[in-house]
Amino acid sequence: MNDLQIAKAATLVPLAEIAAGMGVPEHLLVPYGRDVAKIDLAAVDELADRPRAKYVVVSAVTPTPLGEGKTTTTVGLAQAMRRTGRRATVALRQPSMGPTFGIKGGAAGGGHAQVVPMETLNLHLTGDFHAVTAAHNLLSAVLDNHLFQGNGAGLDPQDITWRRVLDVNDRALRNIVTGLGSRMDGIPRQTGFDITAASEVMAILALARSVPEMRERMGRIVVGYTPEGKPVTAEDVGAAGAMAVIMRDAMAPNLLQTLENTPVLVHAGPFGNIAHGNSSVVADLIGIHTGEYLITEAGFGADMGAERFFNIKCRASGLTPDAAVVVATVRALKVHSGKHEVVAGRPLPEEMLAENPDEVHEGGANLRKQIENIRLHGVSPVVAINTFPGDHPSEHAAIAEIAASTGARSAVCTHFADGGAGAVDLADAVAEAAEEPSEFRFLYPDSASLREKIEIIATRVYGADGVDYTASAARQLDSHERNGFGELPVCIAKTHLSLSADPTLRGAPSGWRLPVREVGASVGAGFVYPICGDMRTMPGLGAHPAAHAIDLDADGEIINLS
Repeated sequence: MNDLQIAKAATLVPLAEIAAGMGVPEHLLVPYGRDVAKIDLAAVDELADRPRAKYVVVSAVTPTPLGEGKTTTTVGLAQAMRRTGRRATVALRQPSMGPTFGIKGGAAGGGHAQVVPMETLNLHLTGDFHAVTAAHNLLSAVLDNHLFQGNGAGLDPQDITWRRVLDVNDRALRNIVTGLGSRMDGIPRQTGFDITAASEVMAILALARSVPEMRERMGRIVVGYTPEGKPVTAEDVGAAGAMAVIMRDAMAPNLLQTLENTPVLVHAGPFGNIAHGNSSVVADLIGIHTGEYLITEAGFGADMGAERFFNIKCRASGLTPDAAVVVATVRALKVHSGKHEVVAGRPLPEEMLAENPDEVHEGGANLRKQIENIRLHGVSPVVAINTFPGDHPSEHAAIAEIAASTGARSAVCTHFADGGAGAVDLADAVAEAAEEPSEFRFLYPDSASLREKIEIIATRVYGADGVDYTASAARQLDSHERNGFGELPVCIAKTHLSLSADPTLRGAPSGWRLPVREVGASVGAGFVYPICGDMRTMPGLGAHPAAHAIDLDADGEIINLS
């Protein structure tokens, strides 16, 4: 059976029963149909006096374009915790419909380690993404109207940084001109669209701890600058309050369940390249008091999502992790040997499927570096060896040997095929790691300069020799410091396909420097983002996107969703 068929065959239990197992009383549930509910934000305070769960983040080696199964591993691990008598809650990002209808597909997990109802999760869910889109584009409309009505804030039309968003992969909208037509149709200017997941509103949804804090952060969004370099905010143009009204209900996290009836909090979906790529702080503040383990996932490799989890999300939440999982696959480490190329939407090269543990060892430098990146933050790592058809036991053994050489625990996992039963060894290893004394630490203090923060991440996490700034990036950094943004953490936007800024460099490259071409500021979200290389914030569709196949059958049932 495919993922959708497995999901549809699942036996779901009433969400009131799922919530009761978490210690969440029924009066805090807001039902959305039969199998989805929101949890009232009053739960943050009502549950605060309960015991704190062990906090586990799931990350990975530098992935191939196909992904290495972090969500599937997160779900499988939580299901395995339940099978071993431990109570666990999962916290995940909501999937973006752009990738769902593109090449990557949805993000409900896979096989027998999924969140259900899968089709609801991968599509509209409770409308949070639509609320982000609407709030973001309301600010765009108010901003353009502000220009049309006389530009009282003194915005420089050539220095407006706020664009529009849409939750669809549409390359034709990356760069557009608005205001064409008659004088009454607005002020012509060049702008563009990003995907909704890349919106600063989405990052605010993920990082705000309450509705009042969300409202405050909305007001701090910088939409552009005056000719003198002074920032102009959403508050200045009069949009922040209305944006917060649109986002009020979206602040409540969504409750679903896994195939094995483990609770899952799904909330927010920040873009993993240009934002911090983690689910919401609010979901974690609730989930941390609902069992013995709270298991969450950070986007892409440990140099990307996990670094931001530690230095951005944990700063915002005040929570500290007890253990981290690094998902590794045979195919990823073979790619990091430098001998193979994997392309999304195409079958794996035949030569990659041949038994070759030596190639796995050759690519092992990437795994060792990602383990080191976890330990830089004082957290105990566990390597999850996620199995795929075509792997060989000798290749799994090679990954275990690489992990052992660093002193990290590891476990071979078959949760895709076997559900929670296939991740029992991983659950035991994570439980052991989480009992070790916590030594969590941020990589840099708030007081460090923006350049210092960038250079610490570049050299210590990525392995760069240093950082090179374009002239415009250097000016932007100076401007951000002058405008009071210097104490914000940094969220470096770079390729997820390499530890470096060059997607063609495999393994753990050395002898390179990080090129920063521009530096933006998501002041409402609370971070500065240096951009390295050619980053796309609006994906395009491939030659054969999933949208070609997804349909309704004669009975009105969804088919071909993955």
